[in-house]
Amino acid sequence: MDLRHLKYFLAVAQELNIGRAAARLHISQPPLTRQIKALEDELGVELFIRTAKGVELTQAGEMFKEEAHNIRMLVEAGIDRVQRAGEGKLGRIDVGIFGSGIYDIIPKLLQDFRRKLPGVNVVLHTMNKSEQIEALRQRRITVAFNRMTEPEPDIGRELVVTECLYAAMPSDHPLASLKAVPLRAFAEQPFVVFPNVGRPNFVDRVVELCRQQGFEAQIAQEVGDAVTGLALVARGFGVTLIPESAAQALVVHGTTVRPLADVPKAMIDLSCLYRVTDKSPLLKAFLGVIRENREAREHRDAGQASDATAPPAII
Repeated sequence: MDLRHLKYFLAVAQELNIGRAAARLHISQPPLTRQIKALEDELGVELFIRTAKGVELTQAGEMFKEEAHNIRMLVEAGIDRVQRAGEGKLGRIDVGIFGSGIYDIIPKLLQDFRRKLPGVNVVLHTMNKSEQIEALRQRRITVAFNRMTEPEPDIGRELVVTECLYAAMPSDHPLASLKAVPLRAFAEQPFVVFPNVGRPNFVDRVVELCRQQGFEAQIAQEVGDAVTGLALVARGFGVTLIPESAAQALVVHGTTVRPLADVPKAMIDLSCLYRVTDKSPLLKAFLGVIRENREAREHRDAGQASDATAPPAII
């Protein structure tokens, strides 16, 4: 059935006059009459009774009026969904997540994305770095978040944030009373590091920073995530370095967090990974949210740089 037949039928059914319906549709009366007759022939029923004043709906016509209205609404809704999907405003985005990034930054990004595009279903998948890359290549996820990612020809990277690093130690540690601690003071201290998979990773950054300060990190424990790492620190297993997002979001009893006095510019990146061949409007919209957040954060940080203070202790 031609969708124009529904449009023409509904116009006549509402006007109950061929002439007025034709004027409303901006066509002449004879073509409209032929279209209505073709529709009746296709359905095998009479939809209108011709009268001196115009037309009246038959019982079949009354029933078809209701059905035609419903069909037209469904078609218009379908067109709207397709157009919104084409604009990246509808659909599903699968996101690969990992450890420390999920404590603060990633949830805020996802919240902003859902606020701007409420019609998109966001589905999260916990994966380590190698699993994320494989899932991206297999198209099982749309984007992934991770740190210290090596260049791959088929994987794009959008910087989310570059975070400062902080030292975490037991609350009764001799250095816990300082406002900022030198990393080299931990030269003889055992380190708890994370994550224990997906190299290169945050562990490599910790080792690199220690070497820059003239000592080799004495790694006592390698664990899967920041929560486990801080729990061990609280119990005296050692000290650790954590990204700013984890320092601000995680409260673990028995630990104290301080900035680094001798390497205040010690940083770690967080990036969004995606397939370079993905040209979908949905991905474009998601990366747009990341850029907006990054620019807003950089602007805010620049304004606060003159009076920045150390984060409070986490006890």
